[in-house]
Amino acid sequence: MMDSRECPCGQGRVRDEAAQWFVRLQNPVMGVEERQRFDAWLGEHPNHRDEIQLLQGIWSATDLLPKERLQALCERPAERAKRRPLLRFAVAAGLLAVAVGLGLFSGLDAASDYSSEFATALGERRHVALPDGSAIDLNSRSHVRVQFAHHQRRVELVEGEALFSVEHDTGRPFTVDAGNGQVTVTGTRFDVRRDVDGSRVAVEQGSVRVQGRDMPVNLTAGLGTRIDARGKVAAPYAINAGEVTAWRNGKLVFNNAPLSEVAEEVSRYRAKPLRVASASVGNLRLTSVFRSDNPEALLKALPNILPVAVRTLDDGSQEIISK
Repeated sequence: MMDSRECPCGQGRVRDEAAQWFVRLQNPVMGVEERQRFDAWLGEHPNHRDEIQLLQGIWSATDLLPKERLQALCERPAERAKRRPLLRFAVAAGLLAVAVGLGLFSGLDAASDYSSEFATALGERRHVALPDGSAIDLNSRSHVRVQFAHHQRRVELVEGEALFSVEHDTGRPFTVDAGNGQVTVTGTRFDVRRDVDGSRVAVEQGSVRVQGRDMPVNLTAGLGTRIDARGKVAAPYAINAGEVTAWRNGKLVFNNAPLSEVAEEVSRYRAKPLRVASASVGNLRLTSVFRSDNPEALLKALPNILPVAVRTLDDGSQEIISK
């Protein structure tokens, strides 16, 4: 009986496609259209994500090997690559055999040190598989630094927004530093957004502890909180996890959201910021769904939804004013 996770196009072909995508992902600059094609391919079947995570684990494992040993291991796959119509990511294919032989996959655990840094450009989203089995999805204009050591896993959210899917490990907590506060878990799925005036945490699965400068706040699935610029953590409040993480599917979902928050969110997807002209305009509420890759559609629709207009300023930015 066929495994329900088996891809109908064949595992060999999936591995070839994953290898090609993985090579492209190493390019620090990836266009929005190509990123969208990758996201679509990733969502076609669970095996696609599995293969990408496997290659990311192999890639990360190379940091654990001495330079001379790694160079020697890569020579044999390079020779085989001459006989293959597609490179099939020759180095990674060779490292796969090496990783299995050396037990690196079982060794990518609490004893492994790991550090890396990932960022996205305007309009870009990125999926990052970590060597412990965890994953990070980065939103537009986001930047994280990852540091794993023997007894801890730490990520600094330098700017932007990220969804963390954390592999359970009670002996090595996973901590996200958002500047004015920290989020600590052993295994869960949660979203953290860092803004100039504070940070927001929303939990989709499991539970987290949010620590600011005062008493910590515990959140379970379906709850969120904010940390203000002074490090004060707000009381937990109910959230819709699907709406909070809709950006992963290229959507902006606003449910009775203040126009000031709408402007701030839309600015993340534009080269020039969007502002509200006054507090009264900022307090207007919006309920709607838009595509994150087409924020201009929101600006065109806004005057038909609310009593406002949008004007362009001399610096190219735009401002929402009362009509």
